[in-house]
Amino acid sequence: MKDNLEEMFPVVDEEGNIVGAASRGECHNGSRLLHPVVHLHLFNSKGELYLQRRPLWKDIQPGKWDTAVGGHVDLGESVEMALRREVREELGVTDFTPETVTHYVFDSARERELVFVHRTVYDGPVTPSEELDGGRFWSLDEIRENLGKGLFTPNFEGEIQRIGLL
Repeated sequence: MKDNLEEMFPVVDEEGNIVGAASRGECHNGSRLLHPVVHLHLFNSKGELYLQRRPLWKDIQPGKWDTAVGGHVDLGESVEMALRREVREELGVTDFTPETVTHYVFDSARERELVFVHRTVYDGPVTPSEELDGGRFWSLDEIRENLGKGLFTPNFEGEIQRIGLL
């Protein structure tokens, strides 16, 4: 498996207004075109946080543990539509109530993303798709103990500190 580099994403300004369109390949090749993504932090009622393991074929951060759901907003989709689609595709979850946490610009040498962060509490079945290399619930202590050890994506570590999750 690999990502479809021809998939089209909206290009946005820092407020989320669409200013153009570009392919996944263009957005991830160092062009630094700002494109929107959605993240969902999925907690169970015990306060544990579900993390996905990124598959080894991914072009960015392969094999690392990451936010439960992270995905791009496709051209023509709203943030809410993209969030529900990604949660269904990645975890098989359809019955959840997202709470908006924040949005921010994530900057790396390779790309710029406008990240729309959500959270939810969910105790139903989680069925990771073939897009992922599995996933599991982690206690917040377990996450704290492993920060900075190369286990998690830098995006995840930065985001949980930014939003005060730990």
